[in-house]
Parts: sequence; C-alpha cells; structure tokens
Amino acid sequence: MSYEFIKTEVQGNILVVTMNRPEVYNAVHAEMHQEMSDCWDAFAADQNLWVAVLTGAGDKAFTAGNDLKATATSGVKKGLPDSGFAGLSSRFDLEKPIVAAVNGFAMGGGFETALSCDIIIAADRAKFALPEVKVGFFASASGVQRLSRYIGRLAAQELMLTGRTIDAAEALRLGCVNEVVAADDLMARAMEKAQELASVSPSSVKATKRILNSMAVAEGLPESLMYSREVQMDLAKTEDFKEGVNAFVAKRAPKWVNK
Repeated sequence: MSYEFIKTEVQGNILVVTMNRPEVYNAVHAEMHQEMSDCWDAFAADQNLWVAVLTGAGDKAFTAGNDLKATATSGVKKGLPDSGFAGLSSRFDLEKPIVAAVNGFAMGGGFETALSCDIIIAADRAKFALPEVKVGFFASASGVQRLSRYIGRLAAQELMLTGRTIDAAEALRLGCVNEVVAADDLMARAMEKAQELASVSPSSVKATKRILNSMAVAEGLPESLMYSREVQMDLAKTEDFKEGVNAFVAKRAPKWVNK
C-alpha cells in the first residue's frame, strides 16, 4: 500500500496505519478520507491481515479531526466516502479489529475516528473532545451516536453540548478508552494488544464482529448517521456555520447570531 497522506506497514498479520499530516496535526481533508477508505478496503480484502493498529504521526496529535481550512475552501462534505470519516465512521462490514493508539489529542472527527475502532489505548498525554459546537458544527461523524452508547447518554450529552476537552485519565474513568499508558510505551502496548488479538482464531473474531456489526445495524446506527449528514448539510446553510468556520480560520472568537 502506497499513499500520500497515510503510511502503512505490515508486521506479520498486523497492519499499522499512521495518519501522516503532522504539519496540520494529522487533520483529515478530502484526499486523506479517500486514501483511508481505500486502505481499509484493502485491509478487509487481505486474508493475511487479521488486525490493524491506527495512530498519528508525530508526538502532538492522533488527529485534529476535520481540516477546517480545507472545509472553508471546499465545503463541508466534499469527497467524504460512503464509509464515512477516515473511511471508518460509517463502515459496518469490517470484520477485523482495529486498535486505536491515541498518541496525542483526538479532537472532533479525531475522537470519532478512535470511537470507530474496536479498542482504544491512549497515551497519558492524550486529550479528547467533540468541540464541533464551538465552530458551528456538531459531531455528525458518529460522535453523537457512539459516545452516547459507550459512556451513557447523560455523560455524553455534557461533553457534546459543551465541547469541553477531557484528559486521558478522565477518558478512562468515563469509559471512553480501554487503557492509558505512558506515551513512550504506547505503540509497544498497542502492538502487544494487536498480537493478542492475532493470537486467537481470526475466524472467531470475524464471527464476533459480524454479530457486533449486525447489532449496530439493528439499532439503526447507519440510518442515524445518514440523518446526521442531512442535518449537517442543513447546518452548513446557517450563518452560524459560516461564522464558525471563518472565525476559526481567522483565529478570532466567533460572533453567533442563532440563524
């Protein structure tokens, strides 16, 4: 696999994927969405790959999420694949596990990307947020749906409606991550967990994920995500959306008008 905005490496039955735009904190734009979608397609099709580990380049960020500067010039959903944000958030047919190794902050779509993985291991310096409401968006790439399912609606609502940032310790306490380790130990621990997953029957893992995927479908998650896209497109027509994006790019406080 050869890409411009992500790096891939195969170690035995494990695929390591690194989001590779460190100059913009691994923010995801249209081209990177497409590359990641293609990467997960190839991972799903390769019988020799049983587990994946996803991380971010550099020591600052897993991913900052949506590239708002790209959004300001190309629109809210240009190029987003059917498989969703980072090729993962709307993917319900992948029967192989992905371990998220969150090496730094995971904001907005970055947090949603981690939540779309199966196991989340965080460095002790990692931070998490769904701050979309601060810039005129909402967490439409499965954040609303997944976070409320994983940690409970009451705790999730507070995070989603305020957009506040939590550290790794609070994320562990709330149930947003599986484990927190020292930053220097993160990739070793993620690979150890991946090896643990690769040591059991891959056919059994696939069967388990097939049922988990079917449960998500039965709960209406795909339809809810499609509705989120519709609502996000409606939101993109508002003055507040335009103001949020423009204020972010200009590095100033937004002036909301509630219309």
